[in-house]
Amino acid sequence: MSALAPTLQAFFTQRLISQRQASPNTVAAYRDAWRLLLRHAQDRTGKQPGQLDLADLDAPFVAGFLDHLEHDRGNSVRTRNARLAAIRSFFRYAALCHPEHAGLIARVLAIPAKKAERRELCYLSQPETDALLAAPRRDTWTGRRDHALLDVAVETGLRVSELTGLRNRDVELGAGAHVSCHGKGRKRRATPLRKQTAAVLGAWLKERGGGPDDPVFPARRGTPISRGAVARRVARHAAAAARHCPSLHGKRVTPHVLRHSCAMSLLAQGVDTAVLALWLGHERVETTQIYVHADMSIKERALARTAPPNTTPGRYQAPDSLLAFLTGL
Repeated sequence: MSALAPTLQAFFTQRLISQRQASPNTVAAYRDAWRLLLRHAQDRTGKQPGQLDLADLDAPFVAGFLDHLEHDRGNSVRTRNARLAAIRSFFRYAALCHPEHAGLIARVLAIPAKKAERRELCYLSQPETDALLAAPRRDTWTGRRDHALLDVAVETGLRVSELTGLRNRDVELGAGAHVSCHGKGRKRRATPLRKQTAAVLGAWLKERGGGPDDPVFPARRGTPISRGAVARRVARHAAAAARHCPSLHGKRVTPHVLRHSCAMSLLAQGVDTAVLALWLGHERVETTQIYVHADMSIKERALARTAPPNTTPGRYQAPDSLLAFLTGL
């Protein structure tokens, strides 16, 4: 077995899981990146992954792998950069374990991330949100579950992993109704609920039953609903809602779009960006600036305060002689 295999195993078991206590999502993302890289190396070199050495993964090879992701697999620049982040993290750890490969490692770490074009933010207007919430059929168990899930998603702006991770004990429906979740970066936060959403969620929990550790939104078998299943259900209900709300046609509605919709609704109601960052569980307030850029009404209000171009500024003229007298005092 080469030096690569034990170092890679130690990187995942000791570095990521034991020392850094990385989240399961981070571990899974890094795992997938390295599975793709090792399979690509196997195809190019003919070596089994366990026989590969660090020298086989030099900077030109890694750069070729990133090009393969973009051109052959059709991955976006953001996905390419995420794979590169997983590779860089390992090579920073490898630099501590194998100083004899310092030159090779430094050249891999010097591979830059690509600048990605900022995509237009997709979110739902209030009529579109209302149409989506009305789409699930209330005469079925899955329809009532989906209605409660969509209502909570739009109201709280939780990430899809936070929604699927909710347990019965995380819901408080008494005074100060709220849901509590473990967010990104292992931060725990509580998000308040309106009376209408609390009523919908309370009716669902009464029907759902179960113990404190059971998932709020289970699959038919009682296990937590998967993120993929949530995405499929959201897309299905969005397609049904589009029959009554034509503006939904052409919009790709995902669980993250519901999160954006929550943020845009709060911003339109005058919520400060610092509060919005706390609501969404963002590490930095600057992250919420994407919603300010997307809100056209803010720009329109700024435009309304400016003077039209090519106009001659003039002084105020009183429309009445009595007002003119009072103004001149």
